[in-house]
Amino acid sequence: MRTITTGLGLLESPRWHDGRLWVADWTAGLIRAIDPFGPSGAIEVVLEHRSLPMCFDFLPHLPAGQGLVLTSSSQLALLRLLDGSLTQYADLSALSPHGYNDIVIDGRGNIYVNNVNFDFAAGKSAADPAPGFVALVKDGCARVVADDLAFPNGMAVTADNATLVVAESYGHRLTAFDIGADGSLSNRRVWAHLRDHSPDGICLDRDGAVWYADVGDRCCVRVSQGGEVLDRVQLDRGAFACMLGGQDGCTLFVVAAHWPGPQHLMNHTDWDGTVLAVPAPAPAAGWPGPGSIDG
Repeated sequence: MRTITTGLGLLESPRWHDGRLWVADWTAGLIRAIDPFGPSGAIEVVLEHRSLPMCFDFLPHLPAGQGLVLTSSSQLALLRLLDGSLTQYADLSALSPHGYNDIVIDGRGNIYVNNVNFDFAAGKSAADPAPGFVALVKDGCARVVADDLAFPNGMAVTADNATLVVAESYGHRLTAFDIGADGSLSNRRVWAHLRDHSPDGICLDRDGAVWYADVGDRCCVRVSQGGEVLDRVQLDRGAFACMLGGQDGCTLFVVAAHWPGPQHLMNHTDWDGTVLAVPAPAPAAGWPGPGSIDG
């Protein structure tokens, strides 16, 4: 395991794009792009936006300066980075008064965003989960395509654009949906039971496995469909999300930080957010990511 950088805030939403690792630093209100293999691990501040949560992904087949889309909880909207400025891409305010969490964009440009649908910072109990949902944003319009989710968190789409996998943190499971031709979701099913683990950010590999990050158990775990544990990376702090990348797609990047509990989410400063790199047994596949390393 190799430390890429440390001393940052609450990190989320790692994305491998254009040969660099991009991360959202929620505490600083920044999206940063990191060269994890360069001589100095250079970090560029790409944009500043105050929002918590704040996750992002990239529209396919566009350069980063035109394709970055982020969830703005402060504006209840999706924003798009165009030539250095953020513009509104879609209004999400009609779907929920609460902030939006994770986002994934598939190879056809379907944008999926989710919402836990309650005020997480107020400390709502995991024993009484609110009905979270996933929304599809297409042609600038947003609609709910899956609901009754127990704290929807990380999401990923298979390389064939056929399946969406959602981490249900309060449900201790990964849940899968078939993706229709119009982007709609159907055939909800449990992809993997995770016992007492609470999955956060996820990514897919070419062997059909899912890597999930777990804040409470301070680890990243690789599981096959059905829940068999294939690999485990133990950390000294909470793992918030993970992403496969690198030249061959076989490096697992993990963003981790010291978790103070939801009641201190808005005022905690000693996150010591860290980016780690771990060799992985299989390369990236699907989205978020390059679809597959072969293209």
